[in-house]
Amino acid sequence: MAEGEQFELKFRIFDGTDIGHRTYSASTNIATLKQRILSEWPQDKSVAPKSVNDMKLIHAGKVLDDGETLAESRVHVGDVPGGVITMHVVVQPPVAKRKTDKNSAADKQNQILCSCTIL
Repeated sequence: MAEGEQFELKFRIFDGTDIGHRTYSASTNIATLKQRILSEWPQDKSVAPKSVNDMKLIHAGKVLDDGETLAESRVHVGDVPGGVITMHVVVQPPVAKRKTDKNSAADKQNQILCSCTIL
């Protein structure tokens, strides 16, 4: 990839809306793209990321890593010179493992049952 190469990108969200359409340097990292997308996210959408960690960028079927640049991610235009690259944005909030009181009581009961069977 040539140094200083530029990519024209747009990002498609869940309902087909495109955001963030502009030219980016090949040295732009994925985390920076996510920050820009978060700042440009339409306020009227029912699904919205709360942070960059809630988003995944997908290009050519591959989930892009936050620590990589566009060049390292092997983003390419293909056969269309001057073409626009469309990346998909998936909003997927991290799942927090919380124990409810009901689950905690069941866990304690299982621990008691387990300790009884060991004796």
